[in-house]
Amino acid sequence: MQDPAVQPENPLTNIDYAMTLAEGLIEKAVAFLPSVVGALVVLIVGLWIAGRIKKVAVRAMERSGRVDDTLSGFLASLLHYGLITLVIITTLGVFGVPTTSFAAIIGAAGLAIGLALQGTLGHVASGVMMLGFRPFDVGDFVETAGIAGKVKTIGLFTTEIATSDNKMIIVPNGKIFDDVITNYAGYSTRRVDMVFGISYADDIDKAMALIKSEIEKDDRAFSDPAPDIAVDSLGDSSVNILTRVWCNRSDYFPLKWGITKAIKERFDAEGVSFPFPSRSVYMETDAPAK
Repeated sequence: MQDPAVQPENPLTNIDYAMTLAEGLIEKAVAFLPSVVGALVVLIVGLWIAGRIKKVAVRAMERSGRVDDTLSGFLASLLHYGLITLVIITTLGVFGVPTTSFAAIIGAAGLAIGLALQGTLGHVASGVMMLGFRPFDVGDFVETAGIAGKVKTIGLFTTEIATSDNKMIIVPNGKIFDDVITNYAGYSTRRVDMVFGISYADDIDKAMALIKSEIEKDDRAFSDPAPDIAVDSLGDSSVNILTRVWCNRSDYFPLKWGITKAIKERFDAEGVSFPFPSRSVYMETDAPAK
């Protein structure tokens, strides 16, 4: 016998409920469909535009010839990711997500990351400034941050310098940009300064004429501006003759070494001496015994 408290299920009632639920879902989907389509259109078109803008920016920087390849790639990527972020925020706004709070979250996250990486980001900023202003180029001989050598690579974080004895030195860009930079390859010409000491007994005019003669024989030495040859100082054991000669940057050391050797040989042949440091000693005889 069937319990009267248990009512038999009505299949029609279940079907009606399912149909009502389905109709509600379809109505909501139809109402939400324009937002979905609009968001997809914004996302696809936005990403395509971001990619095109990146390519245009890279080409523009390449045509200018003033922006380093490393810097142009970094700036183009920075622009690209910034546009992608803007597209994503706009897409979420089409979906109905409150973009104001979302942008605030991104800003707070960016601030936290910036504080955590402030040292590293400082080196990156210095690298961008160096690649933009170009205080030196790859291949230049520079002195900075207590290091002297030839620049091998310039990156966003560090700069590689090879010393004269071929040691690889990696210097953070922040230290370079905050320090004084001496670029020995900054100009096409350089001045060679040399000092030649002669004995007090030698003829000063003769020695200066010999120096001038040897300089004029060397084609690497410029005649304009003319070399400077003058008595610079009177040392403890020598008369010091200062010699200044201008030349091309690439001839600096060959000219300095060549002139030094030529003048030593000419002085030897002409009887002009290079005095050694000397000291006079005076001795007193013992007083006679009383």
